[in-house]
Amino acid sequence: MNNHEIDYKLFGDDMQFVEVELDPQETVVAEAGALMMMEDGIRMETIFGDGSASSASGGLMGKLMGAGKRVLTGESLFMTTFTNHGVGKQHVYFASPYPGKIIPMDLSRLGGKVICQKDAFLAAAKGVSVGIEFQRRLGAGFFGGEGFIMQKLEGDGMAFVHAGGTIHRKGLQKGEVLRVDTGCLVAMTADVTYNIEAVPGIKTALFGGEGLFFATLTGPGTVWIQSLPFSRLASRVFAAAPQTPGGRSQGEGSAASGLFDLLGGRN
Repeated sequence: MNNHEIDYKLFGDDMQFVEVELDPQETVVAEAGALMMMEDGIRMETIFGDGSASSASGGLMGKLMGAGKRVLTGESLFMTTFTNHGVGKQHVYFASPYPGKIIPMDLSRLGGKVICQKDAFLAAAKGVSVGIEFQRRLGAGFFGGEGFIMQKLEGDGMAFVHAGGTIHRKGLQKGEVLRVDTGCLVAMTADVTYNIEAVPGIKTALFGGEGLFFATLTGPGTVWIQSLPFSRLASRVFAAAPQTPGGRSQGEGSAASGLFDLLGGRN
């Protein structure tokens, strides 16, 4: 094992959080802002990149490269490590940023590499490399709901990703094809072939309400599908929000907005 071995436990149903148990000197790496709580004896530190051996071995340039990769996936320059500096087992807890599920992935059982959508990563054992995966096909890059760049998790330790709604794990046989709404694809193993296809038929594309493109996944391999992408949830909430004549949602800005009106900021 090149990665730290960590134990974990999931809590909750639709608003999950994960408890990670750390032995002395064990470390877990997480996205900035993912922390829910931690016990005494755990020390947190902000780092460039992902803290894996590949980024550390390159010195300053390696760390800058790791941080630069995270910027390309739309994430922060920094990640946070949580290390147990106590004498016994300690626990740290991470929460999902929106309703859905946390998916534990043992990379040693998944071929050492998983490709996921760029905002899915939550936390991982120290040593797991969090990089970028360029789509080899331009169609998948320009028209895929996940964009040209996806996240790549490599190593032999535990990693945790989150997704919206209910999660379905599906194994694909060699040559088996699955067509998925681009926003519903959460993750896939490295052996899955990923491409983008246009929805056939101009009427279906324009009036079907499912978008112009869908992802085509070809086996062998394993894929994880989410029932409620955050973008779909956000668009429904925004569409249902009452609008004022000025185009603002009612209640927007609350107290600050009312004070602004009182001082003559709005006619």
